[in-house]
Amino acid sequence: MIRNAVPEQEAQAMRNAEWIWEVERALGIAVEQSLNHAVNGVTWLIVTMNYYYATLHFIVTIGVLVWLYRRHPGRYAATRTVLFATTAIALLGYYFFPLAPPRLMEGVHFIDTVQVHDTWGSMASGNMANVSNQYAAMPSMHIGWSVWCGITIAVLAAPLWVKVLGWIYPAATLLVIVCTANHFWLDAVGGVLCLGMGFAVSYLWYGGPAHRMPRLVPAHAVGSGGPAQTSP
Repeated sequence: MIRNAVPEQEAQAMRNAEWIWEVERALGIAVEQSLNHAVNGVTWLIVTMNYYYATLHFIVTIGVLVWLYRRHPGRYAATRTVLFATTAIALLGYYFFPLAPPRLMEGVHFIDTVQVHDTWGSMASGNMANVSNQYAAMPSMHIGWSVWCGITIAVLAAPLWVKVLGWIYPAATLLVIVCTANHFWLDAVGGVLCLGMGFAVSYLWYGGPAHRMPRLVPAHAVGSGGPAQTSP
């Protein structure tokens, strides 16, 4: 709701997109268009990516929050604060740096894969575009949230295969946001920078890194609203 309250500045968003594209070209990393066109030619893959983009962003993040609350209640508040602070910082980016996603750029010929393949789920395409801010691409919270999920799982989960999935998830998300032309590489960098600031906020507020907090809520804190957990 807050993001959609930001005034949509189409002309500035388009200029910023052109500037980002030129910067990436100068850095030699402007391969988003090639990936977008290549993957779009594999229908089952791009449709899967469309649904991935639309759903896992919320499902996995909420799932990790629930898992934290149930299995690591003593670390829940500090780790959750990282996510909340990251998102709050991102709102400043949406307000002060409106940015059109690659799929909306003119003259560059990116493919809006949701529209082309008529797949459901994007808040930024089809009828849903009328109720969503189209120029809030920087920073990418798909990356900010997925890296948060990945770090949380990789650090706190016990089974090795779960830790591996934790690292795979943000890497897969990065590939998806680029192939579907929803973000530039540099949007992902912005998302990681916001996450870094989110970790800093949590560290300062709780006096240490979230994963170093006690796994269980101390007994004296249960009476003040924390979930009662006494067994290891």
